[in-house]
Amino acid sequence: MATKLFVGSLSYNTTDATLEEFFAAVGQVVSAKVIFDRDTNRSKGFGFVEMSSDEDAKAAVAQLDGKELDGRPIAVSEARPREDNRERRPFNGGGGNRGGDRGGNRERSNRY
Repeated sequence: MATKLFVGSLSYNTTDATLEEFFAAVGQVVSAKVIFDRDTNRSKGFGFVEMSSDEDAKAAVAQLDGKELDGRPIAVSEARPREDNRERRPFNGGGGNRGGDRGGNRERSNRY
């Protein structure tokens, strides 16, 4: 098992510090990070905790999955590598008809 854990169902009030403190009860925490939306600066409701060893990570999953943190039962599991299967779109607006001619019959609108 990897030492990095995914933590889901977090309260919007959970901070990096409270997440780290919660996991420190079962083992040594290397890092704890709550993920925030860059546009709204609000928690996305999940985060990642890196434990110092595989044993600490296994203990954290076994002991903390389903436990309550900041009023919500959290989900703790091994973090999987990010699957980057989203289609990349160019930033220059290429792709798709966005604006301009909305269709319709121009000849009819020019008669009046």
